[in-house]
Amino acid sequence: MSRHRSRTIGDRSLAPETLMMGYGYDPALSEGSIKAPIFQTSTFVFRSAEDGKRFFEVAYGLREKDPEEALGLIYSRINNPNLEILEDRLAVWDGADKALVFSSGMAAISTTILALSRPNDVVVYTAPAYGGTEYLFDRILPRMGVTTVSVADVIPPRTNFTPISLAEEPGAALADVIENAAYLAKRKGGRLAAVYVETPANPTNKLIDLEATSAAIKALEQAEAPALLVDNTFLGPLWQNPLQHGADLVLYSLTKYVGGHSDLIAGACMGRADLMARVAEMRTICGTITDPHTAWLLMRSLETLHIRMERSQSNAMELVRRLRGHPKILEVLDAGGAESSPAQQAIFARQCTGAGSTFSLRLKGGEAEAFRMLNALQLFKLAVSLGGTESLVSHPSSTTHSDYSPEAKIQCGIGDNLVRLSVGIENVDDLYADLVQALEAI
Repeated sequence: MSRHRSRTIGDRSLAPETLMMGYGYDPALSEGSIKAPIFQTSTFVFRSAEDGKRFFEVAYGLREKDPEEALGLIYSRINNPNLEILEDRLAVWDGADKALVFSSGMAAISTTILALSRPNDVVVYTAPAYGGTEYLFDRILPRMGVTTVSVADVIPPRTNFTPISLAEEPGAALADVIENAAYLAKRKGGRLAAVYVETPANPTNKLIDLEATSAAIKALEQAEAPALLVDNTFLGPLWQNPLQHGADLVLYSLTKYVGGHSDLIAGACMGRADLMARVAEMRTICGTITDPHTAWLLMRSLETLHIRMERSQSNAMELVRRLRGHPKILEVLDAGGAESSPAQQAIFARQCTGAGSTFSLRLKGGEAEAFRMLNALQLFKLAVSLGGTESLVSHPSSTTHSDYSPEAKIQCGIGDNLVRLSVGIENVDDLYADLVQALEAI
């Protein structure tokens, strides 16, 4: 299928927000429809038996695809026009060789890790991370013979608990863990398969230095270098581009900012062509691809992504400014913010172009005080997830990170007094009024 793929007008490179309106789609192929229709079909008709043979040879890796050859449409578990257009557009934002879309963020993470690891391998990951990610690494992968090693480094300056610190800054601790994990893998007869980083961390907004992490990986004496994987859900794709800082693959919960309307579940992986080929193979066999209707909704959302993320961030930063120093708040946790360490601020300056619109508050008190505040909110909706047009609030310790042990919560800085805010696009003065009256309930 021939599709519109031009990213330039003359010698001018077009911006991602411009390309979202038509890149990867030719209206002439769909009766002139200005928007791509939903290709709600399970299978596709081959023009000839020879076409069918050629398509399957490429799909199943029996031969290399010619440079200008498109993967022919076969079956919607393998490919579909809606997904192909969406994946082309997603790859634009991060400058990736290839993007793949999945039925959820966890499907993207799980499929990618399965594609890259095998028994006796070791995977390093940073903590805290999204609860589902932690569960996969901590409980599922070890059953499959993959050893997982977590690294956490949290030094909160004002909390009601005593943290355990691995190092003064996360980059130093992570470099040591990477070296030790590679040695462990060699002793087990495997490899260090991947280093998985979530930055900013959920829900503390702790940043990991990607360039330092990439350098630590490159310093290893290992025949096949481990892949650096980055969950970019909190800031991407507008405010952080991990591929520019040494990452090999970038992962997203598209449910969040990219979907942006709290009406779909999806995920994505994108990055280096050779690694993406392995991920694509695993997705085909595991069947973790998303559906055409969800892909169509995501294409709709991409057209307004930059506007929504800009407005949400503007609202969030104004709320952060007003809430700092509030008598009921111990600390405001925003990425690279004024209350973070100089090293964290330096990472932010090198790596990020914005702090996004999700931040956390450490309140004076504990769970009882946090619950009183949460129950008093009127505009902020009490729900997990983030990145939608509406403002949400959650209590990580009792919900998304409830399966953490007490020791892990302490080490990762997730106290009972922590609440996480995902700021939407409402009027910022209204949102501030809601937070102020709720804080009075503490």
